[in-house]
Amino acid sequence: MTFLNDTSNFSATPAAIRRAFGYFARRVGRLINNWIAALIAHREYQANLALLRSLSERDLRDMGLDRSQIGDGLAEAAKLRSRWQQSRRSDFT
Repeated sequence: MTFLNDTSNFSATPAAIRRAFGYFARRVGRLINNWIAALIAHREYQANLALLRSLSERDLRDMGLDRSQIGDGLAEAAKLRSRWQQSRRSDFT
């Protein structure tokens, strides 16, 4: 009489491992997504800054900007856009 053949097919450990791995994979996915989004936003900021710096004084004046306001204006616009995106993200969750 051996008990080696009397094994239960039910085990909670694999389900817990799968659940933990799924949670970990989602967190890593979000981390990578946020990192890529930050990289894209930074590149967009650099492109906009280069574009504004290439404009003439008259073009800047037509937009209501002075050359000294270019960096600060883009930073403020980025903050507003970030707040807007955060509010939209919270609306969907």
